[in-house]
Amino acid sequence: MEIKVEVNDLRIDKFLSNETELSRSKIQKLIKENKILVNDKVVNNSYKVNMGDVIKILEVTTESHEIKPSNIKLNIVYEDSDLLVINKESGMVVHPAPGNYSDTLVNALIGKYELSNNGERPGIVHRLDKDTSGLMLVAKNDYTHEKLSKMIQDKEVERYYLALVCGTFNHETGTIDAPIGRDSKNRELMCVTSINSKKAITNFKVIKRYKNYTLIECKLETGRTHQIRVHMKYINHPVVNDPLYGKLVSDNTFGQLLHSYKIKFKHPRTGKILEFVENPPKEFFDILEEVIQE
Repeated sequence: MEIKVEVNDLRIDKFLSNETELSRSKIQKLIKENKILVNDKVVNNSYKVNMGDVIKILEVTTESHEIKPSNIKLNIVYEDSDLLVINKESGMVVHPAPGNYSDTLVNALIGKYELSNNGERPGIVHRLDKDTSGLMLVAKNDYTHEKLSKMIQDKEVERYYLALVCGTFNHETGTIDAPIGRDSKNRELMCVTSINSKKAITNFKVIKRYKNYTLIECKLETGRTHQIRVHMKYINHPVVNDPLYGKLVSDNTFGQLLHSYKIKFKHPRTGKILEFVENPPKEFFDILEEVIQE
């Protein structure tokens, strides 16, 4: 695992406990065993990270987890020798992680497709939250993985989402420029904060207004964890049915009404412009019809 530091003057063990799923004691143990390097050099637990540092974690877990294939049908929108474009279902976890090593998107891909080598996340160059549906890119080889990752970092991959949010807007468009980091009181949540955070920008425009809700399109300039969901909560327009950052307005167990509906990018090998559009699933519209009757 490799992490590029975007903050200054924070103890490395605290920084990594915020950035990863590792406990602080586990991080300190790895540092003592020289399994965490900063700029390819050994450091101690008191080292304070600096902007631009590159941290390498040589061992993330003491036990090995074999990624086993799962016989799960996938909606493949596009495929060539370099990449896949997948329309992910709501409810599917993208990659294996502690407590969830089966029935993820990666498990569904393994054995059916050649994928780039990325540890327990083969092929995955970006992710969607479990209950966010829609379009995702998957790399079939290391060349494509590196190119797509760089393109996403350089904002050369355009990603558009549809979201139904609570409340109505007086304006047609807006930009939320607010840094996101882990919530100090609950590490499972993200929040807008100036402490150990990363720059996050979401652009949105109104698609349709309802009495108590608004359908919006969001375009990401950055790709932080839970970005749209956190930003919408921050401006007091949480995503409908978001169990973490909003409120459940429907008994439907579908999850938040957030769908990655369009992706546009230049093919990393051929240079051809590719654009794909997929409508939200039926459940999205079912809940939309239910809540707008209020």
